[in-house]
Amino acid sequence: MRVLAVLPCGKKKIWDKTPDVGPMKVKDVYIGTLHRLTRQYAEKFADEWVILSGKYGFRSKNEMINGDYDITFGMKGADVIASHVLKQQIHRQGLDQYDRAIILTGKKHQRVIEAIGGMTTDDRYPLLGTKGIGEMQQRLKWAIENKTPLD
Repeated sequence: MRVLAVLPCGKKKIWDKTPDVGPMKVKDVYIGTLHRLTRQYAEKFADEWVILSGKYGFRSKNEMINGDYDITFGMKGADVIASHVLKQQIHRQGLDQYDRAIILTGKKHQRVIEAIGGMTTDDRYPLLGTKGIGEMQQRLKWAIENKTPLD
């Protein structure tokens, strides 16, 4: 079974620490605690991972992102990526070829993914039902330390 993990992008980025660093690979951009934990989880329990960005959509770890931004889904008047573009990215990048998607985000991203018809025939959201980022981080830490995937 081939498993894809979908990670949230995160507000904290490399440009917060090093503003002049220039374009960076996705795997080097996001530096927040939640992103770090979702990435560790993905690297342990999935075959591949991508981030889901309100500006760029689905991006693989080796793609380049040019410059700092702060755009999230649901922002009014912002340059948020359109649903039809997300659908195109899923097909173009072969993200629909995985057997399962583990979507390591909350309700906001769930609404976006469900609005475009999902990622795979077996999409899972193991962090739904948490009471915020702190509980998400606790669940992820527990799973990583105990080598036990979340349901």
